[in-house]
Amino acid sequence: MSQITLNLIAISVFSVTMLILLGPLLAISPEGLATVTAALLGIAAVDQLGWQGRGGRLLIDWISQRSPEYCDRIVRHEAGHFLTAYLLGIPIADYTLTAWEALHSGVDGNGGVIFKTDDIDRAVAAGKISQQEIDRYCTVWMAGIAAEEITYGSAEGGHDDRLKLNLLWRQINRPLAEVPLKQRWSMLQAKTLIEKEADAYGVLIDAMAERRPVSECCELIERHLHSAEV
Repeated sequence: MSQITLNLIAISVFSVTMLILLGPLLAISPEGLATVTAALLGIAAVDQLGWQGRGGRLLIDWISQRSPEYCDRIVRHEAGHFLTAYLLGIPIADYTLTAWEALHSGVDGNGGVIFKTDDIDRAVAAGKISQQEIDRYCTVWMAGIAAEEITYGSAEGGHDDRLKLNLLWRQINRPLAEVPLKQRWSMLQAKTLIEKEADAYGVLIDAMAERRPVSECCELIERHLHSAEV
């Protein structure tokens, strides 16, 4: 069961509990409570079965967006992906920072960096993926977690990023026992890149928070790279 599903169930249970407690004060009949409970559970079921949980994701993200820390974590997380992808030569098409933006862009999740190329998918399908390509993409996937840890000491996001690495390991028939070590190695590489280019990372965070276009974000990174100052 996904975290979004668990969160939606938690919200439904909380709502029903509050209605039960406040029902007598609000003059809500037991029949009314039963109807509301059935409606909430029905909506949750339809969302999961018919819309793959997107409605619940939108609701949870909308509620979470009221928290400044949540918004800051999201933009830092995605800026970590963006910066490392740029530094490692992976072309970026777009980025999103909310579930609503992601839905409009045709991608799942609460936000993300969208690449222009699907080179890794083609390489895996052809059975010709190089170790360099594996290292590049694993570093980019783990960069969001690394970015959160740099600021907060821990990461709340990154579940989908870990799944991508796990899926890749299955596709290339590598032992799954290697995955935790690869995740740690990739996070270390990502942290090194982000900390080395702290100035570029800082201006990128501000630019993404303002929803600047990808081309402008890339120009800002280039102007603030450590190597450009030497």
